[in-house]
Amino acid sequence: MRIALVTDAWLPQMNGVVRTLTTIVAELRSRGHRVAVISPDQFGSLPAPSYPEIRLALAGRRAVAKRIDAFAPDAIHIATEGPLGWAARGHCVKRNLPFTTAYHTQFPDYVARRTGLSPELVWPFIRRFHAPAARTMVATATIERELRAQRIGPLHRWGRGVDTTAFGPDHAPPDLFFELPRPIQIYVGRVAVEKNIEAFLGNTHPGSKVVIGDGPARDSLQRRFPEAHFLGRREGDDLAACYAGADVFVFPSRTDTFGLVMIEAMACGTPVAAFPVPGPLDVLSPDSGAMNDRLEDAIAAALRCDRAACHARGTSFTWEASADQFVAGLRTVDPPASRVSVRPAAA
Repeated sequence: MRIALVTDAWLPQMNGVVRTLTTIVAELRSRGHRVAVISPDQFGSLPAPSYPEIRLALAGRRAVAKRIDAFAPDAIHIATEGPLGWAARGHCVKRNLPFTTAYHTQFPDYVARRTGLSPELVWPFIRRFHAPAARTMVATATIERELRAQRIGPLHRWGRGVDTTAFGPDHAPPDLFFELPRPIQIYVGRVAVEKNIEAFLGNTHPGSKVVIGDGPARDSLQRRFPEAHFLGRREGDDLAACYAGADVFVFPSRTDTFGLVMIEAMACGTPVAAFPVPGPLDVLSPDSGAMNDRLEDAIAAALRCDRAACHARGTSFTWEASADQFVAGLRTVDPPASRVSVRPAAA
């Protein structure tokens, strides 16, 4: 199958959306599918306000349409609600081409954290974007219920996976971890306001707090929490060693739709502590982590989890299954001669 993937989130950005998409593209290509990625690095771009690491592509509908048409895809998937996503959506609607979308980020909550605006002001924008899609892919049952309540659909479940060749419990801890008071609590991910990292750093559970990752909020958080250890971005074996060497992984975000880092931590045998919100509610099981509105209580409970059970839970999420779900959710484009002048019915 020839698949056109349009995304405003792509390398060199480093976040859960990019990691999901790059991994799925690699898996699809390994199966013989041809995937054309249309991403910001192919156009001129500007830094996003307050988030310069994210580039906003300066590309209109014609530029995106030219790339889609040149590839002649069997299926079109629009991954994000950014400038490229809107351009591709406009082209598909104008040409009566069926397409799928995905809901990767709690965008209304994300905007609220950064601007102070009510999420309810953003939902009409989200509904309008996804309305013409044949299907909108969602990662979890909780997000599916939320989108149905917002009158978005049809919906299709598309889960996530973990690379078990990279993440496992046998990695030796970093040298620093031998010097830190236990329990070692770690956070991994973007260091940005919407990740609610101050809730992790401000919790009063004894032990050491380690932040792995980078982002626009790092400098201010380091000044506010000088006792925490900020290690910057880690990848590969270095990242797996941090997961495996920690006593508990703390996931303080309230705006993620899944949270890849949780299943990576569990695959390394490390339990997860989180708030009872979308993402953790679907990913965690009673023997692999704990949720509580008081983060200290979630951490205390997670520390009692069996690490073998955490490993089993983490490795139950596979990218092979994720790719199967993704392909099953695509809507194929009819040959030009068979297209009609009305929007195709959703399957």
